[in-house]
Amino acid sequence: MSEKPVAEMNFEEAMAALEAVVGQLERGDVALEQSIALYERGAALKAHCAEKLRAAEEKVELIRAQEGRAIGTTPVEGL
Repeated sequence: MSEKPVAEMNFEEAMAALEAVVGQLERGDVALEQSIALYERGAALKAHCAEKLRAAEEKVELIRAQEGRAIGTTPVEGL
């Protein structure tokens, strides 16, 4: 596969790529080996998106905390 490495994608790119992978898998018109590779890439894309969302949520919580409006009870890791 010549796609952009997952680690270099922003959230929007990763979501679009994940949607494309899901679409290909749902159509079922790919060979078994390619399906396995697509599934692996999809899992990596899903994990990447989840991490990007987690990081964004932490940033929002940090901003809210600085404004005195924190809503979470778990401290941001590393602070």
